[in-house]
Amino acid sequence: MELIQRKKLIIVMFFILETFISRAMSRNFPKAPLYERYEQWMAQHGRNYIDSIEQEKHFNIFKDNIEYIDKSNNEGNRTFKLGVNKFADLTTEEFLASYTGYKISNQPSSLNATRFRYEALTEEVPATMDWRERGAVTNVNDQGSCGACWAFSAVAAIEGAIQIKTGNLISLSEQQLVDCSNELDGNGGCQGGYMDNAFRYVERNGGIATEENYPYRESDGTCDQQKASIIGAKIISLVMVTRNNEEAILQAVASQPVSIGILASLDFQFYESGVLTGECESTSLSHAVTAIGYGTSDDGIKYWLMKNSWGADWGHEDGYIRIQRDSGAPEVLCGLAKLPSYVAV
Repeated sequence: MELIQRKKLIIVMFFILETFISRAMSRNFPKAPLYERYEQWMAQHGRNYIDSIEQEKHFNIFKDNIEYIDKSNNEGNRTFKLGVNKFADLTTEEFLASYTGYKISNQPSSLNATRFRYEALTEEVPATMDWRERGAVTNVNDQGSCGACWAFSAVAAIEGAIQIKTGNLISLSEQQLVDCSNELDGNGGCQGGYMDNAFRYVERNGGIATEENYPYRESDGTCDQQKASIIGAKIISLVMVTRNNEEAILQAVASQPVSIGILASLDFQFYESGVLTGECESTSLSHAVTAIGYGTSDDGIKYWLMKNSWGADWGHEDGYIRIQRDSGAPEVLCGLAKLPSYVAV
């Protein structure tokens, strides 16, 4: 009996030793050079994990993403580059859950949208447009790990429309939309929302506060009615752009910034520079941006210029992304023409 117990003890000890050696080898082996790169990336982005197991898990995700980025960049026909950015240790599911937030509400609204104003224009639109150069775009901000892309997209469209009409560029409050445009409008704060619902809230509220009066906190909060009543800008109505029609979007963006829903693909997640082209996995919209211009690249690719909400340190375009225009895709590249809208002021 004692001999059997000794054998069992030896087997258990052997198993523990084998596990320890295996883990030690797995942690030490990748040190040169990819794990060192990972540690440098962690230091750069201030990433800390609860334990070594969690760190190892995210290292494996990091490794897979690095392989994808390198493979994409080594393909000779690419018109864009991907980069190892602050999202490099996240799976697609983790990324979409924390850093996007576009959700269409099925909740009906008593407020009606104005029909598209620009589709009947006969004059030629400019060959290029960049509303930054005309003073109608505020700095790129960072939504952080709050799914409030919809609020940032809506605010950028309102800011542009107000500046074009009045000549004054006013930074407006995303946090007011996160806190106040909620269940009544079909929005869910950091859990996601829809720009059209945000526009309807601003119309119903009689306007929206400035960023200074109602600053962004990167989290859900209770609507501060006192701050929400200090109006920094007013709108008249929501305007829907003709669906799946890039010519209609072109005419609209030639006149003002437009809110856009889009699929945040893996290429979008790691975008660094150039014109994003190619096929998306689907046209299911998951993220919101603002079309603030368009043009043609040096190698002849037509593009949309989009303002994003992941900070100015995302990509080499200072937080902006260029996406192929007139791609020929049935619902347009990554679904960007499915549900565009803007505001009348």
